[in-house]
Amino acid sequence: MSDPAPNTAVQSQAQGADASKANRSSGRTNRGEGGSSGRDRNRPRTEYQMGKLLGNGSFGVVIEATAMDTGDTVAIKKVLQDPRYKNRELDIMKVLRHPNVVELKDYYYTEAPGEREGEKFLHVVMEFIPETAYRVVRSYVRNNSRVPMILVKVYVYQMCRALGYLHSLGICHRDIKPQNLLVDTRSHVLKLCDFGSAKRLIPGEQSVAYICSRYYRAPELMLGATEYTTAIDIWSIGCVLGEMLLGRPLFAGETSVDQLVKIIQTMGTPTREQMQAMNPNYTEFRFPDVKPRPWQKVFGSGVPAEGLDLIAKLLKYEPNERLKAYDALSHEFFDELRQEGTRLPNSSAMPELFTLTDDELEQMAPEHRTKVVPDWFSRS
Repeated sequence: MSDPAPNTAVQSQAQGADASKANRSSGRTNRGEGGSSGRDRNRPRTEYQMGKLLGNGSFGVVIEATAMDTGDTVAIKKVLQDPRYKNRELDIMKVLRHPNVVELKDYYYTEAPGEREGEKFLHVVMEFIPETAYRVVRSYVRNNSRVPMILVKVYVYQMCRALGYLHSLGICHRDIKPQNLLVDTRSHVLKLCDFGSAKRLIPGEQSVAYICSRYYRAPELMLGATEYTTAIDIWSIGCVLGEMLLGRPLFAGETSVDQLVKIIQTMGTPTREQMQAMNPNYTEFRFPDVKPRPWQKVFGSGVPAEGLDLIAKLLKYEPNERLKAYDALSHEFFDELRQEGTRLPNSSAMPELFTLTDDELEQMAPEHRTKVVPDWFSRS
């Protein structure tokens, strides 16, 4: 399967096709024959009562629905599937099991009347989480306020944990942005969604450079790099963190070239060595000589020094110098989360942050592993 173009994902779990086709029947789908992997995938596991359209885009539609056997609300993503190819998004979602990754509940196929012979619709059934980090940030901006620092820490910590898990499997998400971070605004659990651009990266194998939404696109991609690493997701984390702190995108270019200009205006002109690290073919390219702005001037006095330090370690020109996602969990910016008794702004308990598995801990460098889980949690 070829690399998809960067999606412009609509709210949370969406990417699209034709809404009228997806919801042409407001009734129920037919009941399936159990939940085993060997069942008939031309039928759903259960009946789904279709509800409202959540969003659409270039790859399909996402519909809110109710699973009739449990009453659970789910999100069903419906895409036209060429039977000659596997669906890479589905293949990736099948192997993902993590508290900060949206859960795949079911999938099935239906005929695609009026389409080319043999084509079918793939329906991917996921847990439903109504809000996104994008909408959370916008709600604070509309009220002329900033996201509380404790929530920034809670969200970014969970985002790093989700990406650490993905990267440990060799999977690069390739479209990290606030719209693809689902948020339960009661518990403040965050889950990563939309794996339509995700790919297992194999060293030495080329991938398309035109990937990831522009504001969150790593500079090596804009320089045409095709043998990039999961470090492109780390750059995106830094951009999302910056947006949560500022209340607006950190680098808001109008084109790919302008995006690179915006980055250079803040971070300064990359050195020859930094250019070499991003894309060896661009080492002779001349950029205007721009001095970097101190991060404190970019963000102002409202951001603690630990937050500025984390930004600086995520947003590095050299991909291999960026902080690894799992290692970021031990950063001092998140120390408040590790203090016993820390509460959310509404005085409710924190989401579960420290239930890391042995596999997760083993992915961390030893000096980070000893810091990430607080002593009080280990004793409890």
